[in-house]
Amino acid sequence: MGWPILSVLTFLPALGALAILAARGAPGSARVIALGTTIVNFLISLVLLAGFDGSTAAFQFVENASWLGGGINYRMGVDGISVLFVILTTFLMPFCIAASWESIEERVGDYMIAFLVLETLMIGVFCALDLVLFYVFFEGGLIPMFIIIGVWGGKRRVYASFKFFLYTLLGSVLMLLAIMAIYWQTGTTDIAQLINGDNRLPESMQTWLWFAFFASFAVKMPMWPVHTWLPDAHVEAPTAGSVILAGVLLKMGGYGFLRFSLPMFPLASADLAPLVFAMSLIAIIYTSLVALAQEDIKKLIAYSSVAHMGLVTLGIFTFNHQGVEGAIFQMLSHGIVSGALFLCVGVVYDRMHTRQIADYGGLVNRMPVYAACFMVFTMANVGLPGTSGFVGEFLPLLGAFQVNSWLAIFGTTGVVLSAAYALWLYRRVIFGVLDKPGLQTILDLSLREKAMLFPLVFFTIALGVYPKPVFDITSASVAHLIAFHESALDAAALLEAAP
Repeated sequence: MGWPILSVLTFLPALGALAILAARGAPGSARVIALGTTIVNFLISLVLLAGFDGSTAAFQFVENASWLGGGINYRMGVDGISVLFVILTTFLMPFCIAASWESIEERVGDYMIAFLVLETLMIGVFCALDLVLFYVFFEGGLIPMFIIIGVWGGKRRVYASFKFFLYTLLGSVLMLLAIMAIYWQTGTTDIAQLINGDNRLPESMQTWLWFAFFASFAVKMPMWPVHTWLPDAHVEAPTAGSVILAGVLLKMGGYGFLRFSLPMFPLASADLAPLVFAMSLIAIIYTSLVALAQEDIKKLIAYSSVAHMGLVTLGIFTFNHQGVEGAIFQMLSHGIVSGALFLCVGVVYDRMHTRQIADYGGLVNRMPVYAACFMVFTMANVGLPGTSGFVGEFLPLLGAFQVNSWLAIFGTTGVVLSAAYALWLYRRVIFGVLDKPGLQTILDLSLREKAMLFPLVFFTIALGVYPKPVFDITSASVAHLIAFHESALDAAALLEAAP
């Protein structure tokens, strides 16, 4: 492909933001420009997907240009692990703009600019092939999300936005120190060189570097016990903010583990896997129990996200094909399903202006189409066979079973508990008597809301019935990652055994 498609994908939303500025932020123009830009970007990402060769683990569509000097360059590229996250980002963004079409009335231009800048930074994270460039995109995403929550959020928005910002920034400062240490040790920030073992880091450094990167990615995931910013951020964020937070921003942590922790620090990853397993199991069980006690719909879904991300980290650190590939699939599935669940919450919140479970009941009598859509996403959240959630939960647990059967047994309790809280929520909101104030006249999905939810219903079921297209893209890169990890461990064992 002769044109820099990754740079176009990354910076086109930023050009859209400039166009909104040029239109002086007029609400009507801002909405149209934002929606048009995100749709065009999604179509370009489909061109990227069509040209992607899933049979190789090599980076594709590579772009390289001098940037800061000293070996720090502007490098972009995607492989089977990152390309699907680019597609997920561009796919969800038009839904975020559509969800904000009527609910956001103040400073519409600024709001759309924040989302378009956020899209640029998120795509950059998944395309960057230079550590410094990755860090710039990774940290930059904090700023628009901080503004989205802090300006257009709920009553406690300032508290929630500062908590989100400080948690994430603290972890990332350690990652910056680790990036500097890697540069001093190896003389390069080229991710492709570092993860292929061309500049193998000494074992004495790996543990400290692993912890520095882990601090940043664990907060972003978020893993227990650094997950407490997420429920507050979700509850206070506008609907579209919650969709993109759950759909894409949380996945940056999992992507970081796959891109950096496993290939760059293989010995430390193997040594510290039991720590990750323990944190993952606590997240799966504890946050599922906390979800059962929630009275706010958004908070319940937020805690369920922490539990599902626990399955992702469990799968990644099994170091086997089913576990790692299942973790990637779970991140993609969760991006679609949790984003759709937050859109469903936004639909009823726009009508009733409350998220309390107790304020709803009997919605199926007035909103049958909504009830059907909500049911599909609830079943996927539970992991029902035939939905994408089943594949995403089954494979990491299968990978965990190969490592230790107790890991799988405790991990599976999360599936049981998710059925408890998700079905309890659905029964309270959708079934029962229609006797709460204001519900007697509530209207079913509008044409705009159907256009948002129906594609998500389709992909939730399609990926559950036929997940092969995803695995065709990820398989070669995952196999290469695992083979490299095992060869590093074998080489270390030979060194230890040598007299």
